[in-house]
Amino acid sequence: MKNCSVIDLFCGAGALTHGFYLEDFNVVAGLDADESCQYAYETNNPGTTFIGKRIEDIKFAELAPLYPEGHVKILIGCAPCQPYSSYNKRYNKRIPDRDEKWKLLSNFSDLISKIQPDIVSMENVPDLVNFNNGKIYQDFVNRLDKDYTVTPYPAVYCPDYGIPQQRRRLVLLASKLGKLELVPPTHKPEQYKTVKDAIGGLDSLEAGQTSQDDPYHKASGLSDLNLRRMKKSKPGGTWKDWPEGLVAECHQRKSGSTYSGVYGRMRWDGLSPTITTQCYGFGNGRFGHPDSGQNRAISLREAARLQTFPDDYKFVPPEGPHHFTTIARFIGNAVPVDLAKVIAQSIKKHIEMHSSGFKG
Repeated sequence: MKNCSVIDLFCGAGALTHGFYLEDFNVVAGLDADESCQYAYETNNPGTTFIGKRIEDIKFAELAPLYPEGHVKILIGCAPCQPYSSYNKRYNKRIPDRDEKWKLLSNFSDLISKIQPDIVSMENVPDLVNFNNGKIYQDFVNRLDKDYTVTPYPAVYCPDYGIPQQRRRLVLLASKLGKLELVPPTHKPEQYKTVKDAIGGLDSLEAGQTSQDDPYHKASGLSDLNLRRMKKSKPGGTWKDWPEGLVAECHQRKSGSTYSGVYGRMRWDGLSPTITTQCYGFGNGRFGHPDSGQNRAISLREAARLQTFPDDYKFVPPEGPHHFTTIARFIGNAVPVDLAKVIAQSIKKHIEMHSSGFKG
């Protein structure tokens, strides 16, 4: 948009930025501590600059001049969400004591206070609202309340916006000119995009195989035991469908008998589970391919499509190396691109409604 400029904090490989780029916003820079993201970030978002720094180390004086004079200033970001996730609440309850990432939202607030952008967008996991008895989230909101009208959406359901995975996200919007509302959902339940809509038609692969036509359409290997388990897995089923001899020892114990969200196949006519950084592993969630003729976990390309990355998105240089864990981290840590577009569309509509109130 004319006379609007965006800075993306915790930008990763650039998915949130890319949504704004596709909606014609001028994204001037992205900040992330992981310097391996630079190629993907700058290559897919022409005109942007990647700043490889931790948010704790960036100075106000380094970011503020990046906004052109007279432009509407927009600051967006998704702080790393692992400390706030339901997984860590359940399995790693002491993470706040030893993981400094939970303090990053406070660093985000500090920069907002100093830069004083016209518009702020913060995206994260819904569990953030209740993390540490809600103190961290509420502190963030209270600081914004001094200068902004804050509009929180605690659990945006991604399928409502055409994203084919069971993913809920906290989206918080704030503006100095009044209530900034998320655009209405675009899909009703009967219109939800399915796994088949997203990944149907791709080349058939075996475990450990890579498509000759697409280096990202690459599946991880399986041990002999997991291959036997995969062959006994049903779309939409669980490890409880297996013969007793294939069930893992941990699941045979009473304490593990209810953990049915791993070792499962997706369903063609359903939604995928939330895509994570471990989505290439059959045992890491319900990440098995839905086709009983393809006994493997989903490929990197399939994960990227479920995250609504366009097929021409480049995660690493063409010459590689195409490390599984690196690319999966880029994909799993990302905001779905189509959700980023929804946030950008919402901000665009708000700016158009209040155009006379902005300096730009």
